[in-house]
Amino acid sequence: AVVLAHEEGLDKRLVAYVAADVEEGLVNNLRERLSQVLPEYMVPAAVVRLDRFPLTPNGKLDRRALSVPGEDAFARQRYAAPQGATETTLAAVWRELLGIEKISRHDNFFALGGH
Repeated sequence: AVVLAHEEGLDKRLVAYVAADVEEGLVNNLRERLSQVLPEYMVPAAVVRLDRFPLTPNGKLDRRALSVPGEDAFARQRYAAPQGATETTLAAVWRELLGIEKISRHDNFFALGGH
């Protein structure tokens, strides 16, 4: 695994890249485990699963070839639509701030990369 700080404008997020088999719930399981042993600020906001790490011709990690995390890289809860005016407004604000299309009423702002 490799953890890098990705910058988007003024925003910085820790992103973990993991070479692992396809597994449902990998992001949530990994975040949960890391939350048990690390302070919250050290837990990556996103986890990107790779079949293998990209390497330079010298055999070192090619950081430039690592992809930007997509929506599925962030820890998500099972989707449940926002209920009521307050949740709907809050979800709209989170969508705009985080750039994530679908916000579940059970999602955690910080687990999605907010701070």
